[in-house]
Amino acid sequence: MGRISTDTRRSRFAELAAEAAVCTRCPAMCERAAVLSERNGPVDARVMFIGEAPGRKGADRTRVPFSGDQSGQNFERFLASIGLPRSEIFITSAALCNPRKASGANRRPTAGELRNCSSFLSRTIELIEPRVIVTLGGAALDALKLLHYHEFNLQNDAAKIRRWNGRLLVPLYHPSPQVLITSRDEKTQLKDYEVVARAIRQIYRP
Repeated sequence: MGRISTDTRRSRFAELAAEAAVCTRCPAMCERAAVLSERNGPVDARVMFIGEAPGRKGADRTRVPFSGDQSGQNFERFLASIGLPRSEIFITSAALCNPRKASGANRRPTAGELRNCSSFLSRTIELIEPRVIVTLGGAALDALKLLHYHEFNLQNDAAKIRRWNGRLLVPLYHPSPQVLITSRDEKTQLKDYEVVARAIRQIYRP
């Protein structure tokens, strides 16, 4: 069976986004809206990036994944380094709403919150049908485990092309300023994105 038409895909995606917009599964996030709309990218994209969650100063404010904050600026720079425009990728998150501490600062989504959002992630992947998935950070990689079990981790599998559920998977570190300081510097992350470019070339290879 071939890929479904773009019009059908758009219609089904609109229904999925509408459902996410009224989701109240996570009590701590009910005051914030899911970041899932046509602004996430084309519904027929062959490459999907999955982040952790919308940032307080970024996507939770702009409604566009990885925009409006330093993580978004870093992400844009890394994409540009391999000539990959946003117009050709779909970007979503393991948790669609912004998780915050009592202080208002961003926090990592809990395991329960990732589980609550896993059906949205699963259905988004099924609908978009990407051939390459790039996870950004440990939470995103763990979220895939809830959909189709794997044993990948950033320590052993970062910037390596793996196979997951019939697709190419490239686990990467998150582009946040803190990660660049403590775990994966910019020079290394730029090299990581060259692996993403290599994975994309593989799917177009005759």
